[in-house]
Amino acid sequence: MTTPTNTRTLLLAGLVAGFFAYPGLSSAQQQPAATPAPLPSPTTNSVLQDAPSSPEAQNLKPVAPPPIATAADKIQLNKLTVPKGFKLEVYASGMVNARSMARGDKGTIFVSTRLLDHIYAITDKNGKREVIPLYKGLFRPNGLAFKDGTLYIAELNKISKVPGIEDHLTDPPKPTLIYDNLPSDEAHGWKYLAVGPDNKLYFNVGAPCNICMPPDTHAQLRRINMDGSGMEVIARGTRQVVGLDFHPVSHILYFSENQRDWLSPDLPNDKLNRLVHPGKDFFGFPYCHQGDVPDPQFGWGRGCDGVTPPIAKLGPHVAPLGVRFYTGKMFPKEYHDALFIAEHGSWNKTHKFGGQIVVATLKPDGTVKSVKPFLTGFLQDNKYIGRPVDILQMPDGSLLISDDWNGAVYRLSYSSSQVSSR
Repeated sequence: MTTPTNTRTLLLAGLVAGFFAYPGLSSAQQQPAATPAPLPSPTTNSVLQDAPSSPEAQNLKPVAPPPIATAADKIQLNKLTVPKGFKLEVYASGMVNARSMARGDKGTIFVSTRLLDHIYAITDKNGKREVIPLYKGLFRPNGLAFKDGTLYIAELNKISKVPGIEDHLTDPPKPTLIYDNLPSDEAHGWKYLAVGPDNKLYFNVGAPCNICMPPDTHAQLRRINMDGSGMEVIARGTRQVVGLDFHPVSHILYFSENQRDWLSPDLPNDKLNRLVHPGKDFFGFPYCHQGDVPDPQFGWGRGCDGVTPPIAKLGPHVAPLGVRFYTGKMFPKEYHDALFIAEHGSWNKTHKFGGQIVVATLKPDGTVKSVKPFLTGFLQDNKYIGRPVDILQMPDGSLLISDDWNGAVYRLSYSSSQVSSR
């Protein structure tokens, strides 16, 4: 395992967190001796420095997640709503700040963190699940991908690989560096990682600010070969991307994008984009937001001319994160090849918005036909009881959904018998 630096260790000050699994599994929940402080956010100051001077704006700040995971029996699943025939249940819990997910060839579910330095592994042996603390001491290890027996880890400023990890879950080797030509900015520095149909690694490099003229090294999507060579910038003008997937038929890249803060409570809309012209498409930042709103500072004299428009506006400040095309056979036909999107939910709105899973159905040409709420209820009385982050499809066609508020992963399944019994 790697060892955290003093700086990273400070981020864990006051944190007492146990690794535990769903009740009845082999790991037991550990209760903290005292209530620790909320998880620190390294980007709060950079976000708030652009806040308007109005009292309403000054009262808003990023929502700090709880410092410990919610016990499985305390997660308020009864307040979450899914369409008829669907069932939501806790798959595993006890993973503080659970974020991105990847599935190994042998069925291990790897779960990352952003505010902590951990990576977890969930094993399932004959229905008995266990959460294993796999790594600690990593630096914002938000991005995970898995290919041919190898786990790929994207930290803030480097990408590494761990071959044969599923044979060493209790004695994981040190990750091997494959790419580190990356900036170290905390603001929007965390990565999302995915393997494309071309067997390349895709990831984001966010803008180092809320709104600014980014350096040429930022506000872009990149791809590299699996060994870290052959870097290409495939998209520019992207403020922050924390979810991407490839259309199952056309193989075109679709991705969510978080737009700027503090323009207004109701603008701009966060976006769903698709990359039709790799290396050529420009998505607007910092000149233009949501495809048709010029920035009041950087948009002068340029506006939205030449900007690749989004294929869907998802709502103001909803913070779309993980996106996943559904290719399984468990769900009804209308969900086949539809895109599920995790909206983490807003913080810079007096009346919060988002905090749900929506589903985007597409037209034959790949544009969006509709975007509708699917899994709702994470936002209750203007407070979060959970915040969805990433979505992962399982071999049986069910979906796993991570929640960094409760430190849990849920399983979403469907059965026609559940429809007839209602």
